[in-house]
Amino acid sequence: MTTTSAPPGAREPGAPEPAAPKPKPKRPRMSPMRRREALNGYLFISPWILGFLVFTFGAMVYSLVISFSYYQLATDTARPAGIANYQMLIEDPKIATALGNTLFCAVLAVPLEVALALGLAMLLNTVRRGAGFFRTVFYLPKMTPTVATASVFLLLLNGSNGAINRGLAALGIDGPAWLLDPAWVKPSIVLMTLWGVAGTMVIFLAALQNVPKELYEAASIDGAGSWRRFWNVTLPLISPAVLFNVLVLTIAAFQIFDQAFLLFHRTTASGSSDASLFYAIYLFEQAFRQFNFGFAAAMAWLLFVIILVISIIQMRIGNRFVYYEGGER
Repeated sequence: MTTTSAPPGAREPGAPEPAAPKPKPKRPRMSPMRRREALNGYLFISPWILGFLVFTFGAMVYSLVISFSYYQLATDTARPAGIANYQMLIEDPKIATALGNTLFCAVLAVPLEVALALGLAMLLNTVRRGAGFFRTVFYLPKMTPTVATASVFLLLLNGSNGAINRGLAALGIDGPAWLLDPAWVKPSIVLMTLWGVAGTMVIFLAALQNVPKELYEAASIDGAGSWRRFWNVTLPLISPAVLFNVLVLTIAAFQIFDQAFLLFHRTTASGSSDASLFYAIYLFEQAFRQFNFGFAAAMAWLLFVIILVISIIQMRIGNRFVYYEGGER
């Protein structure tokens, strides 16, 4: 007796018919009022969108194009260069020097600024009477123009009669030549960077004020000391602010320009030491002193890739330690 098998996909005799697939739910149509609100929203942000497309995205695309050309601003001519500008990034020894100086400052400045800003924020968070006054006083340095700040630090860091070295001399310590000794050039720039720590402090202060007081009370009842409360309560709950500040400060550190330029590179004759040659400074020199815009554009894209990679690594690692509401990580 032979049996015949049903062809693939055929329904066996007597088997129930397969259920018809459920139709996909239709997306509700936007009401005229919602459509009008959305249109008004886009109209309000249209100046920003236009500015972004022209001055940010458009400029990035244009810089990518000229990075593959020999472009001289003085003659306003551009010749195809292929990847020659990117090869010069490998061959130019000053690129490695500038990147090394920039990385050194980033590694030194970012942890110091995070620690100092968090300490100041915790101090201000404990103030009850006159809190507004003290917050204003602590924020005033951030409002000081960078040129004025650089002028002050030129006086403070003067090796012979600067205020910092005079204070060290009163303690019996021979202060260094901050602005002349290559070993102290980068620490002097980091000191000037810490002057503007108030912006980071404000973000930490806002995060600290959102920590529920009940958690501190519960920890105190359990016998936790001040350090344990900070480590187990404060730090986890402000970890999103910590990650945000680390990301922003790292990006800013890799673009450090104002402090080094005003202290060492205001004229072509100054700043001859490679200790003060940062990546943004060298990019500026190539673009606006040597007028080599093709090479400067390639430098800018290299910096973009470096910052992008470092930011992705920080996000991947940081998200493992960040506490979000709802317990999700």
